[in-house]
Amino acid sequence: MTQSVAIIGGGPAGLMAAEVLSRSAAIQVEVFDAMPSLGRKFLMAGKGGMNITHSEEASAFRARYGTRQACIAPLLDDFGPNQLREWMDGLGISTFVGSSGRVFPTGMKAAPLLRAWLHRLRQAGVRFHVRQRWCGVESSADGRWSLRFSTLAGEQTLAVDAVVLALGGGSWAKLGSDGRWVALLENTGVSVAPLRPANCGFDAKWSEHLKSRFAGAPVKSVVASFTDGNGKQHRRPGEFVITGNGVEGGLIYALAAPLRDAIEQSGSATLTIDLLPGHPLARVLAEVAHPRGSRSLASHLQSRLGLKGVKSALLHECLARDDFLDASKLATAIKSLPLRLAAPRPLDEAISSAGGVLFEALDEKLMIRQLPGVFCAGEMLDWEAPTGGYLLTACLSTGHAAGRGASAWLARFAARAKLDR
Repeated sequence: MTQSVAIIGGGPAGLMAAEVLSRSAAIQVEVFDAMPSLGRKFLMAGKGGMNITHSEEASAFRARYGTRQACIAPLLDDFGPNQLREWMDGLGISTFVGSSGRVFPTGMKAAPLLRAWLHRLRQAGVRFHVRQRWCGVESSADGRWSLRFSTLAGEQTLAVDAVVLALGGGSWAKLGSDGRWVALLENTGVSVAPLRPANCGFDAKWSEHLKSRFAGAPVKSVVASFTDGNGKQHRRPGEFVITGNGVEGGLIYALAAPLRDAIEQSGSATLTIDLLPGHPLARVLAEVAHPRGSRSLASHLQSRLGLKGVKSALLHECLARDDFLDASKLATAIKSLPLRLAAPRPLDEAISSAGGVLFEALDEKLMIRQLPGVFCAGEMLDWEAPTGGYLLTACLSTGHAAGRGASAWLARFAARAKLDR
């Protein structure tokens, strides 16, 4: 007897669940997506170079998932970075490790990987349905699930034996991750943590001068630090970008979670920037205090310390005029410039989202306890991670786990049905 499973969401988590389930000839896999085509956010993420995973040591990799490390770690044991690269190789997509430890496809793009993947899934019998938005689920007396979809032809229903939800988070709504599923699951009693921006930029109240002259300018080779409400210090080297609203970029994204949490707790957060991490404070003080003769202070700082452009502008933005007359205050600011951040940018602008279906609402196979036979995967689960391949790896890993869980559920379902006959 052929069993049917509906996978709702055609991103990497949903497609990985489809791959696992399609290995059984007794299971018909149907993938539904609200968008006109599959993997839109996946393709967007690969535009600048498809960072698929990371090569760092396993314990360090797992630590990237913060408070949800214990939930994600077992899933990575089954399908982690090494298995992911082997899987890509099986699709004919070779990978390499970059200088930062990040792992990329040789061609650096997501499109060839997605094309090869969809081709293999179609060959395995997976059927795809686009422009079909999931709008409800109800159980039936025979233990199956009745799904409702909004389509161009009106509302349609489908009865299936199991469901995998892989609906994404709440960022980049135009690519399909719009978070509409939250209300649907909450209405069934499933516990969902509010969706919040992750890997996001932050608002800062810049002057018109800074915005007009330096919006889009990168602030390179700095170290950012921040002490959270628990007294833990977060410190990262890198670079960020000045925007018309505030700041964004890799260095900011890496610290986004504790900064966001601090703002939620106290209304603002202060990020400290070392503009010259290669110079000890004593040297900076000596150069600032060195006689400058008839030169302007700006020329003096550029000549003695190489401070100019956007870094110089940030000093003027954050310091009072009198502080420039005090060598000690100026040197201290160069080494620890306080940037007050007012709010994270809106969820839809974020690279990813935090929050989602609580792991406590799921069993170890990612099945919703209140909805037996319904599984969850991907970014709609309550976890977050920095950029660098960690997001995509966890999406694929949870998709793999949900696919295995649904397959095991269907096997038990079939066995019970056989006994009933």
